[in-house]
Amino acid sequence: MSLPLVDWLRAQDDEMLAGLLRLRPDLAVPPPADLSVLATRAGVRASVHRVCDELDTVTLAVLEALVVADADHTPVGRDEVAALLGPDVPAAALDASLALLRERALVWDAEDELRLVPAARDVVPAFPGNLGRRAGGPAASSELPALLAALPEEETRVLAALVAGPPIGRSRSATDPESPVGRLLAKGLLIRVDSETVELPQQVGIAMRGDRPLGEIAATAPTPDTKTWPAAQVDGTAGGAALEFLRRMERLIELWGSAPPPVLRSGGLGVRDLKRAARELETDEAGAALIVELALAADLVGEGDGPHPDWMPTTTADVWAAGGPEQRWTTLARAWLELPRLPGLVGRRDDQDRPINALSEVLRRPLAPRDRRRVLEALAGFPPGTAVRRPEDLAELLAWLAPRRGGRLRDEIVQWTLAEGTVLGVVALDAVSAPGRVLLETPDTTPVVAALRAVLPEPVETVLVQADLTAVAPGPLVPWLARELRLMADVESAGGATVYRFTEASVRRALDAGRSATDLADLLAERSSTPIPQALTYLIDDVGRRHGRLRGGVASSFLRSDDEVLLSEVLANPEVAGLELRRIAPTVAVSVAPLAEVLDGLRAAGFSPAAEDATGGVLDLGPRGARTDPRGPRARLSVPDPSGERLDAVVAKMRAGDALVAARRGAGERLGSTHTLATLQQAVRARQRVWIGYVDGHGVQGERVLTPVSVGGGVVEGRDAVDGELHRLPLHRITKIAMVTD
Repeated sequence: MSLPLVDWLRAQDDEMLAGLLRLRPDLAVPPPADLSVLATRAGVRASVHRVCDELDTVTLAVLEALVVADADHTPVGRDEVAALLGPDVPAAALDASLALLRERALVWDAEDELRLVPAARDVVPAFPGNLGRRAGGPAASSELPALLAALPEEETRVLAALVAGPPIGRSRSATDPESPVGRLLAKGLLIRVDSETVELPQQVGIAMRGDRPLGEIAATAPTPDTKTWPAAQVDGTAGGAALEFLRRMERLIELWGSAPPPVLRSGGLGVRDLKRAARELETDEAGAALIVELALAADLVGEGDGPHPDWMPTTTADVWAAGGPEQRWTTLARAWLELPRLPGLVGRRDDQDRPINALSEVLRRPLAPRDRRRVLEALAGFPPGTAVRRPEDLAELLAWLAPRRGGRLRDEIVQWTLAEGTVLGVVALDAVSAPGRVLLETPDTTPVVAALRAVLPEPVETVLVQADLTAVAPGPLVPWLARELRLMADVESAGGATVYRFTEASVRRALDAGRSATDLADLLAERSSTPIPQALTYLIDDVGRRHGRLRGGVASSFLRSDDEVLLSEVLANPEVAGLELRRIAPTVAVSVAPLAEVLDGLRAAGFSPAAEDATGGVLDLGPRGARTDPRGPRARLSVPDPSGERLDAVVAKMRAGDALVAARRGAGERLGSTHTLATLQQAVRARQRVWIGYVDGHGVQGERVLTPVSVGGGVVEGRDAVDGELHRLPLHRITKIAMVTD
């Protein structure tokens, strides 16, 4: 009798079991009670399908050969599998693939032979190896080679057509005993399926294929055509792309802050609004779609409140804008790497022939981060500076590495990932940049920030002010100077050097922000490497002279009285100083505090004010009851993949569960307190675990596996094998006991 999977798992060490749970995290959710549960889950069809998505072409071919050999029903020798694979798969590749399958508990050794989980038959094609079913009679006899050699040419041609696959064929002459198909049926070299359908037996197909029973197998990964760039050139190009992307993101936040586009009824962003964004951001619609998608993913924009919401910046955008370029880029690059959406679908049509809009739910693809990372990691597998000439070559490599992955968009995802990564600066010149490599290697922010800082040009602190009312920054400016220049001038063009243009509106914008004309002139004089032209000086002075002649302010409430003396008494009262009342007319004062707060403060100071509405009538400010904003749907909680200490804990729990089951089977009824005490004392001396059945203080039966530490005073004290906690148990409550053997 062959070794079952559960017994094979019990024979493995804890490191192997932890590795299995790491490779197949779905097996650990929820944690299995024992190894029997783990073995059952390892053979579940959905789990087997999931883990087979990670296998490469050779490993899948080995899996298919095991199915052809019926290893899911009976043990199969390694030599039989090697014979089915033929010369295309060398012995080392076969052993490596079998090791991968063992690590994932898809294959295990049973008496020096191989066994396969039954669900693997559902993973391979309907006709494994393009071979039909096994047959008896002549097809299974030792005379088959001679029988095939003696066939007439027309019958051989029929078999040859089915040998290439699939092994099923239809022929109207199947009912004619004199036809080639009829004669092959009579000889037992074909199997009748129905009146017009026949099937080529597995043994006949293998015999006719010669030394390649499963056909040709691509045992080595395709090698893409590559070219090499200097790593410094790749990183420099990536740094420039990163700065340009940040500039466009800042422009989007500014644009949507001043003119928010509406949210479509069906959700998403309208086509016209996307085109407008593309025009303002100086990019195409695909680039604009990527920018708005990442703005939403990084929580820089969101839907506003109200019955007709707009897309507008969030408060997170202000925090993001205050950071340096390295921090801002890292936030966006991480959001892109983990984005569960496909921006490349924007502009296409869905299954109902409706256009797919940016920011709509149609773009959601939960597996997009996995596929995006696959593309980047495959490209990062080449040395730094190495680029793939054609995206199609990279798609072929990925198809070999994981043939079952990607679906119908597999090749397009490769192209989208390379294009989007180039816009971001993760990829440059079709090679992964240094910041992109660090982004893939670690989830920490600090190394990514440092990697981008190393490739960005050194920030400059001076500009070149020119006579045409422009200023040229010969490189990226230090953050504070860049903010000041964007405040007083408009960005006219960006790139290696940024051109700022001064206009009356831009100067007024700086003055509105609290800068004075003197502040602007002094800043430019200090930071310009060229003399300030007279035209710019006149522009700043003229706008500054006219600015602020009319003043406006903010007040939450006002206080008026026809009695000027009473108002003066209120303003002089120290008890109302906290209300920040300011007199703007003999009978009027204003405050930034809410009206209700002002009235309460005045009443506390001994005055008797009344509230009034816009018509002068008395206003009732009595409490209306508590109110709260509506809450959106809760975010769906994701189950983290088991790793590290949690894996060790899961393995320990399964071992303890196995021990519990074994001890329960071997435990007998309690033979008396003497037997119980002797067993526990032996366990303390040998530091061995025991299984204990007991009744608690409420009369409820329970069981526990303990490693006894001490026995005395009618109590046993020991550590639980599952949670490691120290427990005390009275001896008189123990009903069953048995030693646990590992």
